[in-house]
Amino acid sequence: MSEPASSLAGRTALVTGGGNGLGAAIAAHLVGAGAGVVLVGRRPEPLRATADRLGPAARVEPCDVADPAQVDALARRLDGVAVSILVNNAGIAGPVAPLTEIEPVEWDEVFAVNVRGTYLMCRAFLPAMVGRGDGDVVNVASVSGKRPLARRTPYCASKMAVIGLTSTLAFEVGPAGVRVNALSPGPVEGDRMERNFRLEAQRTGTSVDGAREAFVGRAALGRMVTADEVGRAVLAMLAMPGLSGADVDLSAGMVA
Repeated sequence: MSEPASSLAGRTALVTGGGNGLGAAIAAHLVGAGAGVVLVGRRPEPLRATADRLGPAARVEPCDVADPAQVDALARRLDGVAVSILVNNAGIAGPVAPLTEIEPVEWDEVFAVNVRGTYLMCRAFLPAMVGRGDGDVVNVASVSGKRPLARRTPYCASKMAVIGLTSTLAFEVGPAGVRVNALSPGPVEGDRMERNFRLEAQRTGTSVDGAREAFVGRAALGRMVTADEVGRAVLAMLAMPGLSGADVDLSAGMVA
């Protein structure tokens, strides 16, 4: 499932959105590779459930990454913990609707979690990495930031913002020995994509199967990627010390 335990031995990773989905999968691979993991998210219950599966290497820290006060409080609670890997995975899909039907509050919610949350977490935990002269930040973006996806403007715009944040931040902290990269998955098999397919089917008057086939048919491999593949990709990125400022595509060829 993961790299041999010891490749990340002695390192502590913080994973936002760590209670389920991609965050839980990434955390499992990090623990399997020997890292300690801090699971961060808004809802304590899924965080605890994931931590129970991962064992004593996992620590639970509830926090809304879009709330500056909560992020500052999280940083204080982790004072003395050398977080050397930050995985900004927390994100929301937002509405599925034409831009003209999207309310400002819906737009702002997507950007608050997907972009401001990434900014706040970097702001809180990068100074210690810079001070130590080493560290890794992996920002989970999306191929939807790089290709048209009708009726998903806030999500697509937010993920493009994360890619831009990543490339610029890499140049800010690279001289101090800190690496910042983005991972852009394509559609990932699971409940979130099934929700999107249901909404798209309702919107267009097609079947859920039809909406799914139309979407995955755009990929060179004709399929979605898996959460396990995303976890493996994070480990692969961490194993490449020369990788910085990159946007790694993992989409089964959706943007090939």
